Amino acid sequence: MDYKTIAQQTAEELLAYSQDISGWQVVKISDTFICHTITHSFAMGSISSRDFIDLVHIKHHEGNMDIICTSSVDFPGYPPTSHYVRGYNHPSGYVCSPLKENPAYSKLMVFVQTEMKGKVPLSIIEKSMPSNLVSFFLNAKDGIKAYRSLSPREHLNGHSSAHKKK
Repeated sequence: MDYKTIAQQTAEELLAYSQDISGWQVVKISDTFICHTITHSFAMGSISSRDFIDLVHIKHHEGNMDIICTSSVDFPGYPPTSHYVRGYNHPSGYVCSPLKENPAYSKLMVFVQTEMKGKVPLSIIEKSMPSNLVSFFLNAKDGIKAYRSLSPREHLNGHSSAHKKK
């Protein structure tokens, strides 16, 4: 089976859906899902890999504010294993809104409340977490620049789902 051809055909079909606005109506504006995240071990393997099972909810609010929130949950599809230490995220996330003094720029607030679990000393977590967050934002900045350089046809159509009227 030629999976690459099937994937390309599927992408083209979805692109056609996103460009054909006639007969469609928005039925849900949210993208709530379960996310299984696995981290790498670090400090030359002295700190084990972690996994997290999070409920992720993305919501657009009035005033052009977007919120991505997460909280760890138990999910039968991903039970704890001996391969990873199961971490836990208390309510965490991102709030992005335009700056009042200059709406062309955004204000991003990040809330991180992670329990690494296991036997990692708190001092190591406190030293490594800020550098990991800085790396995340530098990677996100590069991703945004790459996204902006795409043609309009290559952009995704946000987090809305719709169905076509019959």
